[in-house]
Amino acid sequence: MNSPTNKRILVTGAGGFIGSHLVETLIERQAIVTALVRYTSNGKAGWLEFLPQSIKKRVKIVYGDSRDVDICLAAVAKNEYIFHLAAQIAIPYSYLAPRDFLIVNSLGTANILQAARLWRAKKFLHVSTSEVYGTAQYIPIDEKHPQVAQSPYAASKIAADKMVESFHLSFGLPTVIVRPFNCYGPRQSARAIIPTITLQALKGNIIKLGNIETRRDMNYVDDIIEGMISACFHKGTDGKTFNLASGKDYSVEEMVSLVADILGKKLDIRRDGRRIRPVKSEVQRLCGNSQWAAKSIGYKGKCRFKDGLKKTIRFYEDNIALYKKEDYQR
Repeated sequence: MNSPTNKRILVTGAGGFIGSHLVETLIERQAIVTALVRYTSNGKAGWLEFLPQSIKKRVKIVYGDSRDVDICLAAVAKNEYIFHLAAQIAIPYSYLAPRDFLIVNSLGTANILQAARLWRAKKFLHVSTSEVYGTAQYIPIDEKHPQVAQSPYAASKIAADKMVESFHLSFGLPTVIVRPFNCYGPRQSARAIIPTITLQALKGNIIKLGNIETRRDMNYVDDIIEGMISACFHKGTDGKTFNLASGKDYSVEEMVSLVADILGKKLDIRRDGRRIRPVKSEVQRLCGNSQWAAKSIGYKGKCRFKDGLKKTIRFYEDNIALYKKEDYQR
């Protein structure tokens, strides 16, 4: 596998949970990183603000939006490799604003692809999602599993995947798609399932949740980052799609039990109707098959779920002041 060392790399969505971890890892491996961060009036760069100064000072930050063609062209300029993570990801919000998800996730991807094509990028890595598969029709889910849009979010990501495929087939742009199954770890949004459980558990004994029977394949962020880097820099990955998964799934109720065990306290689950998806939109089970990634790029997740949970919980214990109560309790 080629190394990211001295490679000029653009990371879109760099201020987010996974994006910030990716930037940190690439800088540690001596890459030359440009970070596209969505502009806000406070001038902050999301989770990049919390990186060590020795890392942060080596990142070139471009503020803007993937929906803006000029910003995309400026961000991609002279970069050899593109890691495209910029996306709207909050599934409940996609029910309220489906058009926004289509514009950001699908048109935004097309804008970055076109810029990568014009600048003759050496590789475009697109971060998809296991949500494109919908509820598992067979277990474990491999890359040939049918795609089912059970939410506007999933539909927008399926469209984005197909746009990436079209640029590879139509224009010969070197592309690769990775589909991480559920990712967790430090710096994740309070509305994701692990932070939701953890932050409520740190504040008390009552955990308000929606459907606790749904099952998810949980992957520590460091493992997902390794998979992304391997997929980008391994030879022979052009035009391919790879699942990044552990092959083991847990119910939400089991996740609560694990958090309770780590914290050494009893937790009482309360159903909250506001958190329940529409019946036909709920993805009941996701459990991935990453054998193709293991064979092609040597991917193998190293972090056991409980070990990753311990590291994640430690982060929230140390940084709970960064999270607003209304974000993880509503």
